[in-house]
Amino acid sequence: MLDFFISPAMAEGGGAAGGGIAQIVMLVGFVLIFYFLLWRPQAKRAKQHKQLIAGLSKGDEIVIGGGLMGRVTKVSDDSEFLSLEIAEGTEVSVQKNAVAAVLPKGTIKSI
Repeated sequence: MLDFFISPAMAEGGGAAGGGIAQIVMLVGFVLIFYFLLWRPQAKRAKQHKQLIAGLSKGDEIVIGGGLMGRVTKVSDDSEFLSLEIAEGTEVSVQKNAVAAVLPKGTIKSI
């Protein structure tokens, strides 16, 4: 009765192994594409950011994720926060993970 809507499947006499190998090759190909285009660059960026945070020291000029620029006044290794002087006499505490980039010395004065 439903043969009108769904055509019956007919099995062929061979070639089943060839289809399985092709599927495995496609799966391996997708895994390689995923690794080289997504996972590896993300891990590389995370490693660079971790090195950037580990290399912060007092006097560095930085930009945080929100675009706020300032000079680092206090960094502690055991804490996940640092003190940032955004204006003369104005300090804020920010998370180390919020640091987006370290600026060259003298950048804040030139702005």
